[in-house]
Amino acid sequence: MTSKENNLRIEMTNLVIIRAYEPKDKKEVINLMRLNTPEYFAIEEEDDLNNYLETERELYYVLLYDQKLVGCGGINFADNNTTAKISWDIIHPDYQGKSLGTQLLKHRIDILNAIGGIQKITVRTSQVAYKFYEKQGFELFEIKKRR
Repeated sequence: MTSKENNLRIEMTNLVIIRAYEPKDKKEVINLMRLNTPEYFAIEEEDDLNNYLETERELYYVLLYDQKLVGCGGINFADNNTTAKISWDIIHPDYQGKSLGTQLLKHRIDILNAIGGIQKITVRTSQVAYKFYEKQGFELFEIKKRR
């Protein structure tokens, strides 16, 4: 890699900030979901996300690209904190395919590795997005049909 390419890579990395979710982010997170409906989410899932952010959120993060909130995703725990569940990943449609979702997922996995005691990491996702997780090393375990 040339020096110029290396500098470009550093500048691109500096545009991405991942930080803890704050309640003031809620409107933008809900909007991200709306931008991905109906392709990735069903309309009725907005109430589920709202409830999650209000009452079920354990660790949740937002991804800023050039100071704009363009992604979010969380972690929940089960089985006496030995299972981590990757939850509510959403990336703005204009920013998909740019490795931002991969960076957000890697950030959470790094956090889980630092916590220790996690024996299993799971993801519940849709038929549209599961291939992304397979590319990240997750294995398809079960397929459930919606009622």
